[in-house]
Amino acid sequence: MSPELAYGIVFLTAAATALVVTPLAARLGRRLGMVDRPGGRRTHQGEIPRLGGIGLFVPFLVAIGVGLSLRIPTADPKEPLRLLGLVLGSLWMFLVGLADDRWDLSPGLQLIAQAIAGGIAIATVIFIERVNNPLTDQVIVFPMPVVVLLTLFWIMGMINTVNWLDGLDGLAAGVGAILCLVLAVHMHRVGQPSVALLPMALLGAAVGFLPYNFHPARVFMGSNGAFFLGYALGCLGIIAGARVATVLLVMGIPIVDVAWQIVDRLRRRQPPVRGDRGHLHFRLLDWGLPQRAIVLAYWAFCGLFGLLALTLSSRLYKLVALLALGGLVGLALTFLSRREARRG
Repeated sequence: MSPELAYGIVFLTAAATALVVTPLAARLGRRLGMVDRPGGRRTHQGEIPRLGGIGLFVPFLVAIGVGLSLRIPTADPKEPLRLLGLVLGSLWMFLVGLADDRWDLSPGLQLIAQAIAGGIAIATVIFIERVNNPLTDQVIVFPMPVVVLLTLFWIMGMINTVNWLDGLDGLAAGVGAILCLVLAVHMHRVGQPSVALLPMALLGAAVGFLPYNFHPARVFMGSNGAFFLGYALGCLGIIAGARVATVLLVMGIPIVDVAWQIVDRLRRRQPPVRGDRGHLHFRLLDWGLPQRAIVLAYWAFCGLFGLLALTLSSRLYKLVALLALGGLVGLALTFLSRREARRG
């Protein structure tokens, strides 16, 4: 079977499963009373079920099972171990997210759970061992203590980035889908068809989930979906050959936004993990922009920089693009922050 046909089968399996499972998850959320109500940071209308992560996680697993049955050959003997780490860590974070949606876990417990997820990734050979220096084009190999710390920071950072990004209908799922597409294209180009099936499975799940999650959303992914999606994306970036620069370019806007919020909250002597409406997407919404326009703009920017990640051959150019993106996001946040301060 050709890799392209396998990609299509896995993608369609995940998308079709998500189209069926997501509304069932929404019904379950209503029956269990696991819904989001308007108030605080939430400005939606009515009660929205927050068990939509089931419509991402279950189709992802189903599609992976179908992909394994296709028996696409691989030359990497460690690939099954990494797949095990991806599945086990995803299951763990999905369950932790369910617990958070049900009992509202403290930030400390969430961080401990995320660190355990990072440990699962490291134990299954999903870690950042080396990177390419964009200035010298030389490979930097890290000692094991640095590998552990860097991987934990990466995995936990991606989980929280996706969780904080999930503030507008369809935002996190759409950005995640774009990153999956970029990673799948990269894996295919470098001759990793069996590995490329993994982001294709997650891409299909996100595409099947989005019709129910795009504004006006009928279901939210909740912490169960955001935690799972963040872990899966973080691991896929490593499994793709530690494509840190690629992930940073696609996820540049939410990553810079997260860093800004942490620094800003510390500056104001507030807990860095305390939620508020300081995120860029919330600021743009409060400025009066339509929710759909904000989400589509995010998708467009993430898609554009994902295309740059695939087409730019020079690591130095990628660094310049990343710095330019960070500067643009920083300027936007500075402008909106000062505007709000003048109004306040």
